[in-house]
Amino acid sequence: MSLVIAADRSGVGKTTVTAAILASLKARPGVVQSFKVGPDYIDPMFHTVVTQRPCRNLDPILTSEPYTQQIFHTHTQQANYALIEGVMGLFDGAIGQQGRGSTAHIARLLDVPIALVLDCSRLSDSIAALVHGYRSFDPQLQIAGVILNRVGSDRHLQSLKSALQPLSIRILGVLQRQPSIHIPDRHLGLVPIDELEGADGLLQQLATVGNRCFDWSALLPLLATTQATPTPLAAPVRPQISALTSSTPSSRVRIAIAKDVAFSFYYADNLDQLRHLGAELVFWSPIHDNALPNHIHGLYLGGGFPEMFAVELSENVAVLQDLKTAIQAGLPTYAECGGLMYLCESLQGLQGKRFPMVGVLPANVKMAKRLTLGYRCAISTQNTPLLTAGTTVWGHEFHHSELDQDGDNPTYTFSRQTVAHPSEISEGWHRYNLHASYLHLHWGNQPEIPKRFIQQCRDFKATC
Repeated sequence: MSLVIAADRSGVGKTTVTAAILASLKARPGVVQSFKVGPDYIDPMFHTVVTQRPCRNLDPILTSEPYTQQIFHTHTQQANYALIEGVMGLFDGAIGQQGRGSTAHIARLLDVPIALVLDCSRLSDSIAALVHGYRSFDPQLQIAGVILNRVGSDRHLQSLKSALQPLSIRILGVLQRQPSIHIPDRHLGLVPIDELEGADGLLQQLATVGNRCFDWSALLPLLATTQATPTPLAAPVRPQISALTSSTPSSRVRIAIAKDVAFSFYYADNLDQLRHLGAELVFWSPIHDNALPNHIHGLYLGGGFPEMFAVELSENVAVLQDLKTAIQAGLPTYAECGGLMYLCESLQGLQGKRFPMVGVLPANVKMAKRLTLGYRCAISTQNTPLLTAGTTVWGHEFHHSELDQDGDNPTYTFSRQTVAHPSEISEGWHRYNLHASYLHLHWGNQPEIPKRFIQQCRDFKATC
């Protein structure tokens, strides 16, 4: 079994509650596996630091329902405890998708119970109506109990308990207001844990809260999986993935993965698939390293926050030139969102100042007034290192920047909903052997994507 941490809306403390439970579980014997509903990258980083295991995204829109079930069951079989953090409000799914991708959708799909987190800072007796509505709205869902967050005082707690008593619903946890526990946010959500000063102290505080504030006699049976003794970690499998064939030593390729505070948005499943195909992943830092890794045959520039570290990126002139030379020489490269921004001529930081970047793409990045956010069903316009022309993919956009000109050889066409009406757009860049786009892709349901990328890397290796 597992448990979903859900809420009535965003901003009620799901991530704090989830991290507190995970931190407390990590101190107990056994293996803890976490999951995150939706396409988010930042919350899973918190999970991973706490559990020391990659958090797995559960997103049936970016992947599929069968893949979501498979990845969940594969990784819960390797753990003693499993916990799923939801997204937004319990029933909030993708716009126009009738609840698909919501926390409720995942709970139904995986048949797991729900703990409903409630921000009680402005609630008293009305909490009963709220809980009653959420519990009765969808009879298929099992609300195992509630977690009362931001409770003001003992008197406040007693009022909440009295209101909930007629509903006979279990209170799984009570968290008083915790002003000392604060996870800051900025223009794209929470600040990643790798950037937080005093992260170790924060995690210790969360563990203390977890030990003290939850009803563990009720929680542990909900969190415990049926796997008594975890099996050794294996690559995730499903029918499509099982068809992948690992390479022989002579055909193995080395792929450089940009990984530091500026580039940190990667789905664990994507990296797993590259490894499963026999690639050696070489992690490096565009900020701190003075050159690309030696003897590489491919490059993966993930998303992140290059706008927050534009000064540091621009000052590493040796790496900027090294990258430009390698990409122009045909190195198979996939650049996603932040990676796309990094490859442009210049990048505008949050304070409005411009900084030179790699310059492979003849465009400049500027910060936009509006956040671009949403799932996209995109069609590849041509053959790239990742896709063949005409391939349909589901991706996700999440950025507060834009380019001052469109690509002269775009990678995708798709619809983007505007305030007035949907518009068909061309997006991304394809030049040299580079696929660059704002669109984030999860490869779980389309193993042909990493297979094609690996083959491109092998072809490049053969020419070296």
